[in-house]
Amino acid sequence: MKISILKVKNMHLGLTSLTVIGVGLSYGISPNKVLPFFFDFKVESVDLNNVFRAIMGLYIGLAIYWLIGIFKPEHWWNATLISSIFMGGLAFGRIISILIDGIPSAPFSIGSALEISYMILGVFNLTTQKFLIFNS
Repeated sequence: MKISILKVKNMHLGLTSLTVIGVGLSYGISPNKVLPFFFDFKVESVDLNNVFRAIMGLYIGLAIYWLIGIFKPEHWWNATLISSIFMGGLAFGRIISILIDGIPSAPFSIGSALEISYMILGVFNLTTQKFLIFNS
């Protein structure tokens, strides 16, 4: 039973890390070539390239900490909490945008669903682990 709890517990951090690293790389490796392919805008200025590369760095930095949380149990709680807050913040912004701007394109809708799912899974893991810690 302990192994299955450990797998579910760490699955959240693994999934969010891989997703955020992938999104970060897509934003930052070559924003002027990659982003117009997926989205309805062009990245034509040095400043806009800089912004997307900074976002890439932020995403990768957070994902690295989440991966540390998998391999170093003393960081698991904080990594999961930060991941849940991050995903919840993204989901909150997307929900506000949906209410104000309408339904976005498929990639953004899928992103919204993933962010909400990752937030729920993170909160579930935090709640479950807290219960296991205090009742063991």
